Amino acid sequence: MCGIVAYIGERNAYEIIVKGLKRLEYRGYDSAGVAVLNDSSLRVFKKKGKVSDLENFIGTEKLPSSIGIGHTRWATHGEPNDINAHPHTDSNNKMAIIHNGIIENYSTLKKELTNKGHQFRSETDSEVLIHFIEDIRDNNQCSLEEAVRLALSKIVGAYAIVIVSEDDPNTLIAARKGSPLVIGVGKDEYFIASDATPIVEYTNEVAYLNDYEIAVIKRDKLKIKNIEDVDSNPYIQTIDLELEAIEKGGYEHFMLKEIFEQPRSIADSMRGRLNAEKGYLVLGGIREYSHKLENAERIIILACGTSWHAGLVAEYFFEEFCRIPVEVEYASEFRYRNPVIKEGDVCIAISQSGETADTLAAIELAKSKGAIIFGVCNVVGSSIARASHEGAYIHAGPEIGVASTKAFTSQLTVLFMIAIKMAYNKGTIKEAKYRQMLVELEQIPNKVQQVLENSSEQIELISKIFMFARNFLYLGRGYNFPVALEGALKLKEISYIHAEGYPAAEMKHGPIALIDVEMPVVFIATKDSSYEKVVSNIQEVKARKGKVIAIVTEGDDLIPKMAEYVIEVPSTNEALMPLISVIPLQLLSYHIAVLRGCNVDQPRNLAKSVTVE
Repeated sequence: MCGIVAYIGERNAYEIIVKGLKRLEYRGYDSAGVAVLNDSSLRVFKKKGKVSDLENFIGTEKLPSSIGIGHTRWATHGEPNDINAHPHTDSNNKMAIIHNGIIENYSTLKKELTNKGHQFRSETDSEVLIHFIEDIRDNNQCSLEEAVRLALSKIVGAYAIVIVSEDDPNTLIAARKGSPLVIGVGKDEYFIASDATPIVEYTNEVAYLNDYEIAVIKRDKLKIKNIEDVDSNPYIQTIDLELEAIEKGGYEHFMLKEIFEQPRSIADSMRGRLNAEKGYLVLGGIREYSHKLENAERIIILACGTSWHAGLVAEYFFEEFCRIPVEVEYASEFRYRNPVIKEGDVCIAISQSGETADTLAAIELAKSKGAIIFGVCNVVGSSIARASHEGAYIHAGPEIGVASTKAFTSQLTVLFMIAIKMAYNKGTIKEAKYRQMLVELEQIPNKVQQVLENSSEQIELISKIFMFARNFLYLGRGYNFPVALEGALKLKEISYIHAEGYPAAEMKHGPIALIDVEMPVVFIATKDSSYEKVVSNIQEVKARKGKVIAIVTEGDDLIPKMAEYVIEVPSTNEALMPLISVIPLQLLSYHIAVLRGCNVDQPRNLAKSVTVE
């Protein structure tokens, strides 16, 4: 969940680290800190709050150094304060560590170290780790590199760490298990970070550390070995990420930028894969195991949060078109209920970051029982992408806002393409329908653009009316039921208004008790096979004086007579409507949050990438 940045080379390390921490702040913003070697003396600065608070704390002091580490924190062990902020140091303040992850056996280690005379300043598991490394080094009279290796062999949990030491002022040591870490390769310089966003300004050549690997990094040399002390050759690859993609580009917030990028991001998800005119659809990432997918007796979808909602929509795709039963599982619960997995079962893992700890753990369990894993991720080279047998990148581009928007619609696009390609190959849909669906899909970016151009002003007006609401109810049927869940999640995430999503038919089984004159009820009421049922549900809300906000298909002349507020969206195939109907809900949550003075890009208590369980 935390963000890590480190540098070794000839540039000013402090400036590079602080700039990198700002780009990683979406991963956590409870506190920030840096440690640099200045004339071979270790100097550590850390502060509760954001990176800007750290900068203000350091002030105008010059920190000339060519080696250093930095951290922006999402708190797990210990409350957010100055003391618990990273970096943490050893007993003599000569060695510092930054850490993303959780050390599960830290309590036992802390007791052992306390009995040996170690004194701890913080409540964190990370400080225990640096003291443990110190203790091993001192008792075994070994190098820091060897002490790190021995310590990590006894650690239980997840980690991405970087260590800097006065005793070896020309070396950084990094390691990972379960938490992401990427090394940028320059000319006589290296950049280390949780993801590539702090690196792309300086180099597009990177190496991804694998689990149980340790990197020893000097200005002119990168050495990687595993925890068993076996050397491995670093695999250097080129990343395709433009600096402009991680800047706001004139928008007030990243979230708003990413909402408005969706016509392009959806098109990018299809680029090179789809040509409706020629009836052409190719997904190169699922060729070798495609027969496993097509002949599966069931599909298990593993995901968390917004990706889980995408999985719920995909359940409709695969069952309707491919006639394969689908189970959509919360990855966070999957391995705690002894799931029944058979050899040859197909699991589709969905994750924007590709680093979601719960989803990775679920994947490993499924693989151990003989399941085939297909990954649907956004981040190239991510852990889930590498753990999958095959899969497809969604190519949405960097998503910096904590609340996912464009990744959701790109996930739906890719999942839809997989489903209809499978269905066509299986013969469960005819060629005429297959081609029709390709044409409909190809038109989606333009229809999303229409919603953004035609509805934004009206949604701002609705937002002003309901910005002080204490509760919202979101209702939809069929394909639009998961959209109701997603709309409610977005509002909760960034405006802190309580909201619930339900199947519209379930309203009468409990939630209708909440409806009164002060309750706004959002209906996703586009014209589809359940339209008349939704109309009846709206009438039930109106009879109880609820305030109805309806997302309707252009030209609808019935629901506008019933609802107080109506937002029109273009018509499309029922299965593709979630790609369009979700857009007004994203804008509604955004504008309400802005009006309430909330930080929409960095909502309280949340982080972008959940890399700890």
